[in-house]
Amino acid sequence: MPYDDLRSFLDTLDKEGQLLRVSEEVLPEPDLAAAANAAGRIGEGAPALWFDNVKGFTGARIALNVHGSWANHALALGLPKHTPVKEQVAEFARRWDAFPVPPERREDAPWRANTQEGDDVDLFSVLPLFRLNDGDGGFYLDKAAVVSRDPEDPGSFGKQNVGTYRLEVVGRDRLAIQPVPVHDVALHLRKAEERGEDLPIAITLGNDPVMAIVAGMPMGYDQSEYEMAGALRGAPAPIATAPLTGFDVPWGSEVVIEGVVEGRKRQIEGPFGEFTGHYSGGRRMPVIRVDRISYRTRPVFESLYLGMPWTECDYLVGPNTCVPLLKQLRAEFPEVQAVNAMYTHGLLAIISTRKRYGGFAKAVAMRAMTTPHGLGYITTVIVVDEDVDPFDLPQVMWAVSAKVNPSGDVLVMPNLPVVELAPAAQPAGITSKMIIDATTPVAPDVRGNFSTPAKDLPETRQWVTRIQNLMAARG
Repeated sequence: MPYDDLRSFLDTLDKEGQLLRVSEEVLPEPDLAAAANAAGRIGEGAPALWFDNVKGFTGARIALNVHGSWANHALALGLPKHTPVKEQVAEFARRWDAFPVPPERREDAPWRANTQEGDDVDLFSVLPLFRLNDGDGGFYLDKAAVVSRDPEDPGSFGKQNVGTYRLEVVGRDRLAIQPVPVHDVALHLRKAEERGEDLPIAITLGNDPVMAIVAGMPMGYDQSEYEMAGALRGAPAPIATAPLTGFDVPWGSEVVIEGVVEGRKRQIEGPFGEFTGHYSGGRRMPVIRVDRISYRTRPVFESLYLGMPWTECDYLVGPNTCVPLLKQLRAEFPEVQAVNAMYTHGLLAIISTRKRYGGFAKAVAMRAMTTPHGLGYITTVIVVDEDVDPFDLPQVMWAVSAKVNPSGDVLVMPNLPVVELAPAAQPAGITSKMIIDATTPVAPDVRGNFSTPAKDLPETRQWVTRIQNLMAARG
């Protein structure tokens, strides 16, 4: 049964032993972020965290690390919590093929219970804000689903974008947003500013677990995140109409913020501890004027800790980065077997593929770098043979160790685009990109001595099962 809101998912996490309720009083800083940071160091079974006794906040209810383990990620997809990550990615890819599944429009959205408008708008009175890292330039909303429309085609449902972008609170009714140039909201804003217009926007907080996943997924410009959410849920995604903008927003959100990105206005935003494990500097970024806030009674404030991987961010955007790259590559190269792009939101991608001919693996890698996600993120691609599991790092490192001749198998291409947040970029937004071809050469490439590989013994597979059964019986 898919989850229509965050609260029903938290109930499931609680029943499955994947929600830790912290009852004693804690400080908003540093305790909340430090606890979420610590959850990322526990490992694959880490729970979501619930706080409702935070000093200085009256009635605040805060959820952290909601997607912050493979167990929680599996439950978000309706899978058993012990589902291995490779199987989660495979199931994610299988459900992708059901796209598109049209959403279901509902009335009486729970976030309509309370409203602030105009001069009454005060983000600080609705949201229990706290810094995530001690070097952050302010309070951030970093797990929101931001909805915008193409100003040149506002009636297009597919071109309506739902994305996750960092938002700094810079006033009671102001937010600064960082629109990465390769993302759809940046294209929408550019079109609006060229027309001399503001860009209407809706920001939704505390969403159902699948909506949080698709909002960070690299999809085609005219592909609807709501229709993808339906495919991943196995049922239509519930949506409602935002009262001020008329945009389609998740029905089950805790908070819906509406306003406009003010055309041609910029304000310093940042620094912020990012998914790269580094702080990004302060930059002049667009400003959102908040005109209306709608929210559930006693809303649950969900936030996401970012910092040195792994954190919740890495679990959240792992499979939803791997699978789009896999599907986009397979559409042109059916030889591609699997893609592992879970490391630092796909700045590194590992691809396994069969080869048609010599040099084929390098061509696949170059294509990966020109996908919608690859343009702004992928800086390094490692390509391995079809019998190497890209999710098994010892296998990948063996391939790199044994099959790479740097003089012909490592390509470095200068002056290509990357997100400005990439700390190695110089200048910001420009980097060199690298391909490591760790595949076995095939004709007409006849380099190396790979004609007599050692293979597993025929009886190995059955012995794997025997040993696993013996270990399970012992424990």
